[in-house]
Parts: sequence; structure tokens; C-alpha cells
Amino acid sequence: MLRILIYWLINATAVYVTAHMLSGISITTFGAALIVALVLGLINALLKPVLVFFSIPFLIVTLGLFMLVINALLLQLSAWLVDGFAVQSFWWAMLGSLCISLVAWLLSAILKI
Repeated sequence: MLRILIYWLINATAVYVTAHMLSGISITTFGAALIVALVLGLINALLKPVLVFFSIPFLIVTLGLFMLVINALLLQLSAWLVDGFAVQSFWWAMLGSLCISLVAWLLSAILKI
């Protein structure tokens, strides 16, 4: 249970840092980042497997790069669902999803989780 909370905090921190690094993504408070991390985690657990299944032909043709599109769309969906979090465009969502992944990976590596 503690491990899940740590991952949640890491992802919330990644969302918060990304929003402050990129001008096309904005967030009001760290509390909003916690909610975004929770919503994004739920969306990734419930909706992402369905999207990946139905986009297998695109994933094969693009050698997996279509996952960037899926991740960007899921980030935009979470921005639409959470007040206090906004993504200006699809391209900002794509860059933001890459940045969130990199920051979360870096924090996990630093904390050795």
C-alpha cells in the first residue's frame, strides 16, 4: 500500500514539474496535481488497454510510436476531467506526456523504487 502511495506522489510531482516546465500545460496547485495523477492512473488502468487493443495495427505499422498519440489523448482527457489542469493542444499533450514519463522515471530512479 505504501508503494502505491509513493508512486502516486511521484506521478503527481511529475505532473506538477511538467506543468511548470512547459508553457502549454498549466496547473493551479499541487492538490490539483494529486488529482490529475489519480485520474491519469485510473484512465491508464481502465481505458488504455482497450485503446491499445483496438490500435494494434497502427502500433505495428508505426513500430509502437502510436503509443505517444494514445498517451497524449489520455493526458488531454484527464485535463478535460480535472479542474485546475489545462493542456492547450494535442502537441502540448504529446510533449507533456513524454515529459511526465521522463520526470517520473527520473524520480523513481533517484528514490530507487
